Amino acid sequence: MNELMRKLLFLPEQGSAYATEVDRLHFFVITVTMVSAVAVAVVALAFFVKYKRRSERQTTPHVEPKAIHEVLFIAVPLTFFLLWFAIGFPLFVKLQTPPKDAMDVYVQGKKWMWKFAYPGGPSGVDVLRVPAGRPVRLLITSRDVIHSFYVPDFRLKQDAVPGRYSQTWFTASAPGRHQVLCAEYCGIGHSAMLAEIIAMEPAQYDAWLAETRRSTVATAQDSPEDRVDPRTSLSEQGRLLSGEYGCFKCHTVDGTRHIGPTWLDLYRKAEPLQDGKSVVADEAYLTESMMDPAAKIVAGYQNVMPTYQGRVPGPEIAAIVEFIRSLRTDAVRPEPSKGPVYVPVPGYDPTSAR
Repeated sequence: MNELMRKLLFLPEQGSAYATEVDRLHFFVITVTMVSAVAVAVVALAFFVKYKRRSERQTTPHVEPKAIHEVLFIAVPLTFFLLWFAIGFPLFVKLQTPPKDAMDVYVQGKKWMWKFAYPGGPSGVDVLRVPAGRPVRLLITSRDVIHSFYVPDFRLKQDAVPGRYSQTWFTASAPGRHQVLCAEYCGIGHSAMLAEIIAMEPAQYDAWLAETRRSTVATAQDSPEDRVDPRTSLSEQGRLLSGEYGCFKCHTVDGTRHIGPTWLDLYRKAEPLQDGKSVVADEAYLTESMMDPAAKIVAGYQNVMPTYQGRVPGPEIAAIVEFIRSLRTDAVRPEPSKGPVYVPVPGYDPTSAR
C-alpha cells in the first residue's frame, strides 16, 4: 500500500528509515483529507438534490443544530490534527537527536558546490560516501550565502547558514546513490548546485576509506584556497590552525585559567553567560563564538576577542571545532569555566596578537 501511495504521489524512493516514517505520516494525512473532501462533496451533492427548490414559493427551512452535531464538527477534525501532531512531533525530535555513535561529516555549502570533510580525513567535493546501515551526523554550514542541504530520498532538508553550524542526521537503508540538491535560491548557479550521496556496503566503505587515506598521504597538494592539509586528521589540522590564528594566546588546552575559557573539556559543557542565561558549547556555539564573539559572552570574561567573520574559511572553522572536540576527557567537570575577569595591562592588547 505504501509503495502504491508513493508512486501515486510521485515521491522519490525511500532511502532511509526516516523517509519511510515520514511517508507513512504523509500518506495518513493525505488519505484522511482526501476521504474527508470526497465525503463533503458527496454530502453537498446529496443535499443539493434532496433540498432543491421545487417552486417559487418554497422557502428554506430553518435548521437548528443539536449539541451532538457541534461536538462532532469540532471534535473529529481536532482529534485528527492532534493525532497528526502526536505522530509528527516525535519524528521531529528524532531528527534533531543524532545517535551517540553517529559518524560525523562536516558539510560546507558554497556557490555552487557542496564540500564534505571527515574528521579523520579525507575531504571531497559534491560526492559524499557513507556506509549503509550506519548513522551519519551532518554538521552543516555555508561559506557565502544561505543554502539548504536537501536529500529527497531521505526526506531530509537542513539550512546551511554562514557563520553557523546546524546539524541533522540519517541512516542509509541500503547501498545506492542519492541526489543532493540546494533547496534555497542562492544565485544564478542554484539549479546546478548538485551533489551525490553514495551509500556503500560497510566493509566496502571501510576499504575505500583506508585506501583513500593512503593515496591522500601520497599525493596530497595544499589547496591554494584553503590551508587545511588533507594529509593530517581534521583535529590535528585544527591544532595547527589554532596556533596560526593566535587562539592559544587567550585559550589554554590544559584547564588552566587565562584570558578566555580553557578548551579542555569545553565541548558540550553548559556555560553561564553574562546575561544570566546559559548555553551548551556545541558546534553551533563554538562557530558563533568565532564569527560573533560578542553575541554570547561567558560569565567572568570580558569581550576582548575579535571577530573572525570573513577571515576563516569554512573548512578551517570545521578543523578548529574538531580540535576543540578532541580535547574532551573522561574527567567529570560539571562546573562552568572559571577565569579571571580580564584586567587590561598597560601596553598589552590581546586582540592585536590575533
